[in-house]
Amino acid sequence: MIKKKIKDDFDLKKIAESGQSFRFNEVFEKCGTQECKEEREASKRTFSVTASYRHLLIRELGQNEYEFECSTEDYEHFWKGYFDLGLDYSQIRERIDKNTDPYLYRASEFGKGIRILKQDPWEMLISFIISQRKNIPAIKASIEKLCALAGDVIEKDSELGTIYSFPGPEKLAGLSMEELGRCSLGYRDKYVHQAALDVASGAVDLDSFKKLDDEALMAELLKLYGVGVKVANCEILFGYHRLNAFPRDVWINRVLEECYKEGFPFDAYYPYNGVMQQYLFFAARSS
Repeated sequence: MIKKKIKDDFDLKKIAESGQSFRFNEVFEKCGTQECKEEREASKRTFSVTASYRHLLIRELGQNEYEFECSTEDYEHFWKGYFDLGLDYSQIRERIDKNTDPYLYRASEFGKGIRILKQDPWEMLISFIISQRKNIPAIKASIEKLCALAGDVIEKDSELGTIYSFPGPEKLAGLSMEELGRCSLGYRDKYVHQAALDVASGAVDLDSFKKLDDEALMAELLKLYGVGVKVANCEILFGYHRLNAFPRDVWINRVLEECYKEGFPFDAYYPYNGVMQQYLFFAARSS
């Protein structure tokens, strides 16, 4: 267990609610002591984060200080990178001029603290295939069913229960359509099944995609069964951490139609349009 001061933008609740990760949740520890009550009243929160084969509890301690339930080695070699703590997000926000782009400025102030997590391309591919035409609670429920069905046990927690890893392509490829159907995937089950078969067989090499530029990466992703432009953009932004990708869903399209009738100024925010997208998305969903 280690404590860290993080002075840059870092708001766990906003990250958890930003729609980029479906295994990042606020948890409420079962504690009836006066100390726990005081912490809850002071809005000090605890979050459970599961990424691939790792699980983390992280607590807000106040005054930009956080407690990570992990070793120093795990923090330095995984979680520090996962939270993208090497990038200064406050400097990215400084690109936004409140006079020339007042809507984005307000959205960035509202969403201040969001960071783009560095997540696994395989996990993000399947997660965003599942996300199509589903709300966030339903996406989370389907993913947890999938993990319980085919993932490995990471740990057993007295309060959180059994925590499973995200299943690899071989595990998913080995599931029948009937088994996938138990995960409430709906019509997406065939997309998940084919993606697993393609990656497990080597027909699709997600690691090799890291060498491609954004345009070529988009072209390769669009070849996958059930992957359209929105899912591909989410994969590029959240799976490959290409911070200029700009996924568009119903919320973003509404903002662009209502507030950017002459077009969004992508050139002004290159190469961080994906960060701007998160501010717009979070503000639109929260309003």
